[in-house]
Amino acid sequence: MPMSKPPNLFLILTFTINLCFAELPSFREAPAFRNGRECPKTAWSALDKKIHNPSVIHIAMTLDTAYLRGSIAGVFSILHHATCPENIVFHFITTHRRGAELTRTITSTFPYLNFHLYHFDTNLVKGKISSSIRRALDQPLNYARMYLADLLPAGVRRIIYFDSDLIVVDDVIKLWSINLGSHVLGAPEYCHANFTNYFTSKFWSNPIFTASFRGRSRNPCYFNTGVMVIDLWKWREGKYTEKLENWMRIQKRYRIYELGSLPPFLLVFAGDVEGMEHRWNQHGLGGDNLEGLCRALHPGPVSLLHWSGKGKPWFRIDSKKPCPLDSLWAPYDLFHHPSLFSDS
Repeated sequence: MPMSKPPNLFLILTFTINLCFAELPSFREAPAFRNGRECPKTAWSALDKKIHNPSVIHIAMTLDTAYLRGSIAGVFSILHHATCPENIVFHFITTHRRGAELTRTITSTFPYLNFHLYHFDTNLVKGKISSSIRRALDQPLNYARMYLADLLPAGVRRIIYFDSDLIVVDDVIKLWSINLGSHVLGAPEYCHANFTNYFTSKFWSNPIFTASFRGRSRNPCYFNTGVMVIDLWKWREGKYTEKLENWMRIQKRYRIYELGSLPPFLLVFAGDVEGMEHRWNQHGLGGDNLEGLCRALHPGPVSLLHWSGKGKPWFRIDSKKPCPLDSLWAPYDLFHHPSLFSDS
């Protein structure tokens, strides 16, 4: 049997260096968005440790070079449809040592935005991440949503977490105002999905593992972690980051799932989630995790479009192979196309 060729370390090193030092994409400046007359006047400081102002909407998103264009479009869509855009505080999470550049990019694109940038230490998940069916799901930043309670100031009681491949086409205050009741987390649930498919036979054949779903308020259902409303105070009290990490350690040893950071959330929260209308996560528009084929909208009203899956609208648009629904994302794309704005 012939030996496989060893990887070209020079090419790998060159690619890594280019990725680290490549210029960030440039974006057009967004218009200023101002509050409506009915909006309460608010002020929020990261120094407020215990004061919770429900009129201030806190949103967390990740920032990286590959998805920056999606993040910018997402922010633009949120501001565009918000009644009280000046009452929104964005909390951006990044692993890059390019915080100053990312800050300049956000500031130049949204000069009036109230935002904070946080560095996610990838050592927190070093040795805990297992390979999945798609490389993008294995990136450390994909796991940052597990550590929001540690990253964000103690005064942030509630947070909306958004993935970087979505746009909001409704007033985000409607999502913010959802009553979580006694639950830690709220998200649209999809109980028609075959829940058994999210775990391997090794999981389902082990009664100790399956016992983790006993005692839940309802039967466990699939939910997508790209749109979540989280009570961070309850999260901290319940030490849910530790519970998620524990399942990641079990996964490293027994290989009980294949889908990145999603299954630990299902293991900890499924069956104990505050359900929300499906309109708040029309997900799967990026197709599956292997081919990323075009998909249609699910039946019903739409407040949020989510290109979860392999296909991202900016990649498909640039490759001249857009899907029909990518045209709904395009109006929020602030990417500065050099060929369109050159002097020649």
